[in-house]
Amino acid sequence: MPDSTTPPWALHDGAAGHRRQVLALAGALATAPREIELHTHAPWSWLAPRRLPGSERAFGDAFTASLLQPPALAFGAGRRAALATRLLRERGSRVVQVLDPRIDTRHWDLVVAPEHDGLRGPNVLTLLGSLNPVDDAWLAQGRATFPSLGELPGPRTVVLLGGPTPAVRFDRAAFEVMAAVLEHWLAMEGGSLLLIGSRRTPAMMATLARRYWADTPGRRWFGSEDGENPYAGALGWADRIVVSPDSVNMVSEACATGAPVYVPEPERASGRVRRYLDTLLARGRIRPLGRLPHDAPAEPLRETPRIAALVRERLAT
Repeated sequence: MPDSTTPPWALHDGAAGHRRQVLALAGALATAPREIELHTHAPWSWLAPRRLPGSERAFGDAFTASLLQPPALAFGAGRRAALATRLLRERGSRVVQVLDPRIDTRHWDLVVAPEHDGLRGPNVLTLLGSLNPVDDAWLAQGRATFPSLGELPGPRTVVLLGGPTPAVRFDRAAFEVMAAVLEHWLAMEGGSLLLIGSRRTPAMMATLARRYWADTPGRRWFGSEDGENPYAGALGWADRIVVSPDSVNMVSEACATGAPVYVPEPERASGRVRRYLDTLLARGRIRPLGRLPHDAPAEPLRETPRIAALVRERLAT
């Protein structure tokens, strides 16, 4: 039987986006969820969350043993975690799966999926964008952790830089177009530039960014060689945010602040990412990056507390 005194579990496969989303939701519903990173191999790594003979052993002996004492509530993000939450539900846990598991949602109590995925069903909760921890307290902590960023000259322009994906052609040409607009803004207004890369940012873009803005006040961060990642501080101190169009997660977190958000050439995106950006454009929460900034305070888009309230209501937790 599930143990109601055990903290909820937050399961993921180690992917940064999966980890961030499941911890954001679990943390909104419990003070100290237990984080579990799952590791597996073929055939389960290929076919999860489909059930196969021996699926109970897919994640190793420790997880197999833990199935004998399951928690009352568990959250998972990603296909591999969806197999784990499915196994837990068979043993009496209430389970919430984040992101489309790609099979019938009846295997979970609730599934949380972005609107742009098109998944619908009686146990499906949809949100605009992705789950994240960004709220007033998180931004205040970011400012407190990186107070020196607040001393940079304004306007402080934060650039969140991803890279090319199958759905978004954010290549060198796109970077050069974005850089030209940023140069124009700096020439008109001065200020500072905080540019933060991601795991997908090509080394070529990092090199160009360092060269283009070597003498511009601010920070450039592309990895541990640049010190501690100032991401939370940058969002906390941002006067405006520019986000490359390839990352739903980065756009969602930018939109959870009160800063205006600009996306360079959103038309470069296709498929689900394009549908997401089009929705934000229609709502006025993002603007295409143009020659003239149109800064104005924005209403933060915070879906995590809304989804957490719906989960609590539906599961009566």
